Amino acid sequence: MRYQQEKSMKSADFFKKFLSPYLWLNLLAMAAVVVLLCLGVKYGIDLYTHHGEKIEVPNVKHKSFKDAEFLLKDRGLVVVVSDTGYVKTLPPDCVLEQSPDAGSVVKSGRVVYLIINSDSSPKLTIPDIVDNSSAREARAKLIAMGFKVLEPEYVPGEKDWVYGIKCRGRNVVKGDRVSVEDPLILQVGDGKRDLMDSVTYTDPIFEPELDEVDEFEEVVEPEPTHPATPTTPTEPVKTPEEKKTEPTEPVKNE
Repeated sequence: MRYQQEKSMKSADFFKKFLSPYLWLNLLAMAAVVVLLCLGVKYGIDLYTHHGEKIEVPNVKHKSFKDAEFLLKDRGLVVVVSDTGYVKTLPPDCVLEQSPDAGSVVKSGRVVYLIINSDSSPKLTIPDIVDNSSAREARAKLIAMGFKVLEPEYVPGEKDWVYGIKCRGRNVVKGDRVSVEDPLILQVGDGKRDLMDSVTYTDPIFEPELDEVDEFEEVVEPEPTHPATPTTPTEPVKTPEEKKTEPTEPVKNE
Protein backbone atom coordinates (compact mmCIF):
# COMPACT_ATOMS: atom_id res chain seq x y z
CA MET A 1 0.00 0.00 0.00
CA ARG A 2 2.80 2.34 0.93
CA TYR A 3 4.64 1.42 -2.30
CA GLN A 4 1.62 2.39 -4.38
CA GLN A 5 1.33 5.72 -2.58
CA GLU A 6 5.02 6.51 -3.24
CA LYS A 7 4.63 5.55 -6.90
CA SER A 8 1.60 7.77 -7.34
CA MET A 9 3.42 10.67 -5.69
CA LYS A 10 6.36 10.31 -8.11
CA SER A 11 4.06 10.31 -11.11
CA ALA A 12 2.31 13.39 -9.82
CA ASP A 13 5.62 15.16 -9.25
CA PHE A 14 6.72 14.34 -12.81
CA PHE A 15 3.61 15.75 -14.40
CA LYS A 16 3.81 18.72 -12.09
CA LYS A 17 7.40 19.48 -13.19
CA PHE A 18 6.58 18.78 -16.86
CA LEU A 19 3.75 21.31 -16.79
CA SER A 20 5.91 23.82 -14.89
CA PRO A 21 6.16 27.21 -16.68
CA TYR A 22 9.89 27.41 -15.85
CA LEU A 23 10.64 24.36 -17.98
CA TRP A 24 8.73 25.68 -20.97
CA LEU A 25 10.29 29.11 -20.59
CA ASN A 26 13.75 27.51 -20.72
CA LEU A 27 12.82 25.48 -23.77
CA LEU A 28 11.42 28.54 -25.52
CA ALA A 29 14.56 30.51 -24.66
CA MET A 30 16.78 27.78 -26.10
CA ALA A 31 14.71 27.65 -29.30
CA ALA A 32 14.87 31.41 -29.62
CA VAL A 33 18.63 31.34 -29.24
CA VAL A 34 18.93 28.70 -31.97
CA VAL A 35 16.72 30.70 -34.33
CA LEU A 36 18.66 33.88 -33.67
CA LEU A 37 21.98 32.09 -34.33
CA CYS A 38 20.72 30.78 -37.65
CA LEU A 39 19.45 34.19 -38.70
CA GLY A 40 22.66 35.83 -37.54
CA VAL A 41 24.84 33.44 -39.51
CA LYS A 42 22.74 33.87 -42.64
CA TYR A 43 22.59 37.64 -42.64
CA GLY A 44 26.04 38.03 -41.13
CA ILE A 45 27.68 36.12 -43.97
CA ASP A 46 25.77 38.17 -46.52
CA LEU A 47 26.92 41.38 -44.87
CA TYR A 48 30.50 40.17 -44.57
CA THR A 49 30.74 39.01 -48.20
CA HIS A 50 28.68 41.92 -49.55
CA HIS A 51 26.30 39.49 -51.19
CA GLY A 52 24.70 40.96 -54.29
CA GLU A 53 26.92 44.06 -54.28
CA LYS A 54 28.60 45.07 -57.55
CA ILE A 55 31.12 47.89 -57.98
CA GLU A 56 32.85 48.63 -61.28
CA VAL A 57 36.53 49.56 -60.95
CA PRO A 58 37.20 52.93 -62.62
CA ASN A 59 40.06 53.53 -65.03
CA VAL A 60 42.77 55.50 -63.19
CA LYS A 61 45.75 54.81 -65.48
CA HIS A 62 47.85 57.89 -66.32
CA LYS A 63 45.97 59.88 -63.68
CA SER A 64 47.77 61.50 -60.77
CA PHE A 65 47.90 59.41 -57.63
CA LYS A 66 45.80 61.96 -55.74
CA ASP A 67 42.96 61.86 -58.28
CA ALA A 68 43.14 58.05 -58.55
CA GLU A 69 42.96 57.65 -54.79
CA PHE A 70 39.91 59.94 -54.59
CA LEU A 71 38.03 58.03 -57.33
CA LEU A 72 38.72 54.63 -55.82
CA LYS A 73 37.93 55.52 -52.24
CA ASP A 74 34.75 57.25 -53.33
CA ARG A 75 33.48 53.85 -54.53
CA GLY A 76 34.40 52.09 -51.33
CA LEU A 77 37.67 50.57 -52.57
CA VAL A 78 41.02 50.41 -50.77
CA VAL A 79 44.15 51.84 -52.45
CA VAL A 80 47.60 50.26 -52.03
CA VAL A 81 50.81 51.29 -53.90
CA SER A 82 52.51 48.00 -54.78
CA ASP A 83 55.51 49.23 -56.79
CA THR A 84 57.08 52.10 -58.71
CA GLY A 85 58.25 52.29 -62.30
CA TYR A 86 59.66 54.85 -64.67
CA VAL A 87 58.34 56.14 -67.98
CA LYS A 88 60.22 59.15 -69.28
CA THR A 89 57.29 60.53 -71.28
CA LEU A 90 54.84 60.52 -68.33
CA PRO A 91 54.81 62.93 -65.37
CA PRO A 92 56.02 61.75 -61.98
CA ASP A 93 53.52 60.38 -59.45
CA CYS A 94 51.04 59.21 -62.08
CA VAL A 95 49.50 55.74 -62.23
CA LEU A 96 51.24 53.34 -64.63
CA GLU A 97 49.31 50.14 -63.90
CA GLN A 98 46.35 49.06 -61.79
CA SER A 99 45.06 45.72 -60.55
CA PRO A 100 42.19 44.78 -60.91
CA ASP A 101 41.90 46.29 -64.37
CA ALA A 102 39.43 49.00 -65.23
CA GLY A 103 35.90 47.68 -65.76
CA SER A 104 36.27 44.75 -63.37
CA VAL A 105 33.25 44.13 -61.13
CA VAL A 106 34.20 43.82 -57.45
CA LYS A 107 32.70 44.38 -54.02
CA SER A 108 33.29 47.21 -51.59
CA GLY A 109 36.43 46.91 -49.55
CA ARG A 110 38.38 45.32 -52.42
CA VAL A 111 42.07 46.33 -52.54
CA VAL A 112 43.22 48.01 -55.78
CA TYR A 113 47.00 47.85 -56.30
CA LEU A 114 48.67 50.72 -58.17
CA ILE A 115 52.12 51.14 -59.77
CA ILE A 116 53.27 54.77 -59.61
CA ASN A 117 55.69 56.52 -61.97
CA SER A 118 58.93 57.54 -60.28
CA ASP A 119 60.48 60.98 -60.63
CA SER A 120 63.86 59.53 -61.67
CA SER A 121 65.00 56.51 -63.64
CA PRO A 122 65.86 53.45 -61.55
CA LYS A 123 69.45 52.29 -61.23
CA LEU A 124 70.63 48.73 -61.66
CA THR A 125 73.82 47.04 -60.50
CA ILE A 126 76.38 45.93 -63.09
CA PRO A 127 76.72 42.12 -62.92
CA ASP A 128 79.97 40.14 -63.00
CA ILE A 129 80.47 39.71 -66.75
CA VAL A 130 83.83 41.39 -67.45
CA ASP A 131 86.46 38.77 -68.33
CA ASN A 132 83.93 36.17 -67.29
CA SER A 133 81.60 35.61 -70.27
CA SER A 134 81.27 35.85 -74.00
CA ALA A 135 79.76 38.84 -75.78
CA ARG A 136 76.55 36.96 -76.55
CA GLU A 137 76.03 35.85 -72.95
CA ALA A 138 76.82 39.29 -71.53
CA ARG A 139 74.49 41.07 -73.96
CA ALA A 140 71.59 38.71 -73.20
CA LYS A 141 72.09 39.07 -69.45
CA LEU A 142 72.20 42.87 -69.53
CA ILE A 143 69.10 43.16 -71.74
CA ALA A 144 67.21 40.76 -69.47
CA MET A 145 68.03 42.98 -66.49
CA GLY A 146 66.66 46.05 -68.30
CA PHE A 147 69.82 47.72 -69.62
CA LYS A 148 70.18 49.20 -73.09
CA VAL A 149 73.15 47.71 -74.96
CA LEU A 150 74.65 49.39 -78.05
CA GLU A 151 76.98 47.96 -80.69
CA PRO A 152 80.18 46.55 -79.16
CA GLU A 153 83.58 48.21 -79.26
CA TYR A 154 86.30 45.84 -80.48
CA VAL A 155 89.64 45.72 -78.70
CA PRO A 156 92.69 43.48 -79.19
CA GLY A 157 92.12 40.16 -77.51
CA GLU A 158 90.42 36.81 -77.75
CA LYS A 159 87.53 36.81 -80.21
CA ASP A 160 84.06 37.55 -78.75
CA TRP A 161 85.34 37.75 -75.17
CA VAL A 162 84.21 40.64 -72.94
CA TYR A 163 87.11 42.73 -71.62
CA GLY A 164 85.20 45.78 -70.28
CA ILE A 165 81.98 47.82 -70.15
CA LYS A 166 81.70 51.52 -70.97
CA CYS A 167 78.93 53.92 -69.97
CA ARG A 168 78.95 57.57 -70.98
CA GLY A 169 82.61 57.33 -72.00
CA ARG A 170 83.88 55.80 -68.76
CA ASN A 171 84.51 52.21 -67.75
CA VAL A 172 82.21 50.61 -65.21
CA VAL A 173 82.88 47.45 -63.24
CA LYS A 174 80.97 44.89 -61.24
CA GLY A 175 78.87 46.47 -58.46
CA ASP A 176 78.52 49.95 -60.02
CA ARG A 177 74.95 51.27 -60.16
CA VAL A 178 73.94 52.63 -63.56
CA SER A 179 70.67 54.18 -64.70
CA VAL A 180 68.64 52.04 -67.08
CA GLU A 181 68.41 55.07 -69.38
CA ASP A 182 72.20 55.14 -69.90
CA PRO A 183 73.22 52.76 -72.73
CA LEU A 184 76.13 50.39 -72.24
CA ILE A 185 78.90 49.48 -74.68
CA LEU A 186 80.68 46.13 -74.39
CA GLN A 187 84.41 46.02 -75.12
CA VAL A 188 84.82 42.77 -77.03
CA GLY A 189 87.95 41.07 -78.31
CA ASP A 190 88.44 41.20 -82.09
CA GLY A 191 90.46 37.99 -82.33
CA LYS A 192 93.71 39.82 -83.19
CA ARG A 193 96.61 39.55 -80.78
CA ASP A 194 98.34 42.71 -79.63
CA LEU A 195 101.69 43.46 -81.24
CA MET A 196 103.24 43.78 -77.79
CA ASP A 197 102.47 40.14 -77.06
CA SER A 198 105.42 37.84 -77.79
CA VAL A 199 104.77 34.27 -78.79
CA THR A 200 107.47 31.63 -79.28
CA TYR A 201 106.57 28.70 -81.46
CA THR A 202 108.54 25.48 -80.97
CA ASP A 203 108.25 22.19 -82.79
CA PRO A 204 107.04 19.38 -80.60
CA ILE A 205 109.58 16.73 -79.63
CA PHE A 206 108.36 13.19 -79.93
CA GLU A 207 110.39 10.61 -78.04
CA PRO A 208 109.99 7.03 -79.29
CA GLU A 209 108.57 4.61 -76.83
CA LEU A 210 110.67 1.65 -75.70
CA ASP A 211 108.07 -0.85 -76.79
CA GLU A 212 107.98 0.46 -80.32
CA VAL A 213 110.49 -1.33 -82.56
CA ASP A 214 110.89 -0.61 -86.21
CA GLU A 215 110.54 -4.02 -87.83
CA PHE A 216 111.16 -2.76 -91.31
CA GLU A 217 114.45 -1.45 -92.64
CA GLU A 218 114.29 1.31 -95.13
CA VAL A 219 115.79 0.30 -98.41
CA VAL A 220 117.31 3.07 -100.47
CA GLU A 221 117.61 2.35 -104.13
CA PRO A 222 121.02 3.25 -105.60
CA GLU A 223 121.01 6.09 -108.00
CA PRO A 224 121.59 4.95 -111.63
CA THR A 225 125.07 5.60 -112.90
CA HIS A 226 125.76 6.57 -116.46
CA PRO A 227 128.64 4.71 -118.19
CA ALA A 228 131.61 6.95 -118.86
CA THR A 229 132.49 7.47 -122.45
CA PRO A 230 135.93 6.15 -123.40
CA THR A 231 138.43 8.90 -123.74
CA THR A 232 142.16 8.88 -123.56
CA PRO A 233 143.65 5.93 -121.73
CA THR A 234 144.39 6.68 -118.15
CA GLU A 235 147.04 5.18 -115.99
CA PRO A 236 145.93 3.01 -113.12
CA VAL A 237 146.06 4.64 -109.77
CA LYS A 238 148.82 3.23 -107.60
CA THR A 239 148.71 2.81 -103.89
CA PRO A 240 151.43 4.36 -101.66
CA GLU A 241 153.02 0.90 -101.09
CA GLU A 242 153.36 0.34 -104.81
CA LYS A 243 154.95 3.73 -105.19
CA LYS A 244 157.62 2.85 -102.58
CA THR A 245 158.57 -0.47 -104.24
CA GLU A 246 158.80 0.99 -107.68
CA PRO A 247 162.49 1.44 -108.85
CA THR A 248 163.57 4.93 -109.41
CA GLU A 249 165.57 5.94 -112.46
CA PRO A 250 169.23 6.95 -111.84
CA VAL A 251 170.00 10.55 -112.20
CA LYS A 252 172.43 11.19 -115.09
CA ASN A 253 175.40 13.44 -114.45
CA GLU A 254 176.27 15.52 -117.34
